[in-house]
Amino acid sequence: MPLLPLMQSTKQPVRSAYAIFIQTICEGLVPAWYDESNYPVVYATELEAQREIADDLMEHLQQFLDGEREFDDAIAVEDIIMPVDVWPDGSISIEDGRTFGKRT
Repeated sequence: MPLLPLMQSTKQPVRSAYAIFIQTICEGLVPAWYDESNYPVVYATELEAQREIADDLMEHLQQFLDGEREFDDAIAVEDIIMPVDVWPDGSISIEDGRTFGKRT
C-alpha cells in the first residue's frame, strides 16, 4: 500500500494576494466583496485593489453628480486593503489568523 506524501497532509496557502475589507458593527472586519461563487474577491497586487476602490469611488461620484447619491456618501471610503493568504479551497486568511470562506 503506497504511503501518502507528507506534503498532502500539510495544508499550505496557494498564494499571497490582497483583499478589500470593511469594518461592520455586527461582524467586525469582513471582506467587502464576494465573487459569483461566493468566495472573497482577491487581487494579485495591492495596486489592483487600490484601482478597484478608485473605480468604485468614481462611480459614487458620478451618482452624486447625477443627483442619485448624497455628497458625504459619495466621498466616503470605508474600504481597507489587507494582504491575505489564499487557500486551496478558495478561503482567505489574514495576519491575525482569521479565515473567511464561502459566504452562505
